[in-house]
Amino acid sequence: MFPNIPNLHNTETGNFFLIAGPCVIEDHENPFVVCERLKQITDRLHIPFAFKASYRKANRSSVNSFTGIGDHEGLELLREVRKRFDVPVVTDIHSEAEAAMAAEYVDVLQIPAFLCRQTDLLHAAAQTGKCVNVKKGQFLSPEAMAQVAGKMRAFGCESFMLTERGTTFGYQDLVVDFRGVPTMQENRVPVVVDITHSLQQPNQSAGVTGGRPDMIETIGRAAIAVGCDGIFMETHPNPAVAKSDGANMLRLDLAEQLLEHLVDLRKTVNKWN
Repeated sequence: MFPNIPNLHNTETGNFFLIAGPCVIEDHENPFVVCERLKQITDRLHIPFAFKASYRKANRSSVNSFTGIGDHEGLELLREVRKRFDVPVVTDIHSEAEAAMAAEYVDVLQIPAFLCRQTDLLHAAAQTGKCVNVKKGQFLSPEAMAQVAGKMRAFGCESFMLTERGTTFGYQDLVVDFRGVPTMQENRVPVVVDITHSLQQPNQSAGVTGGRPDMIETIGRAAIAVGCDGIFMETHPNPAVAKSDGANMLRLDLAEQLLEHLVDLRKTVNKWN
């Protein structure tokens, strides 16, 4: 299953699709560096690819956390990435007003996990006519996402995805229940597994979210093994200096080997099927 957006179809190879990029637009150079490298890798491996970066981050632990370089400036950079590399682009929205604004610049509107039950936000995203990626709330079961799928269809949106990104496990950890992938696929939509946010360690006393990037490939392999349609991941040339979510991002120079492994595993899974 593939979402109905340009360049994210590749049924010939039976490959998964990839949504990847830095957490946020943090300057005028980083998005182009990251997208160029990911485009090179995914072209070679025949992975349908969409570039993701938030133009603004609304869900921050601390009042001092970086939120973006400015809404319109960030969106203009996403538009330029889209034009320069000929790839679909994905960004988060956080309010009904942002839906129509961001839709002018991007191909996919992403609903953050903490907002996935906001009916008015889902309606506004659906009304743009864009593809929508709804992340499953850390507080919801996979079965509960049937209600989200029902809302999207009631609002006239047939081009949408559901994304697993971990479930709250105690106060400062997440766990991925991989039974949720086939469960959410029962809604007849593509299901994506976010292999970086699923490794966050939230609610740290320092006000900065922690993470386990050493486990990214582990989560990725498991996601492919259970038959997910797409992989989501955030990556940065140097996560140690990233302005958002650096603790759980994949270092960019590790992306090629990871994706090679996942493509090989996907071929095996396809044989089983």
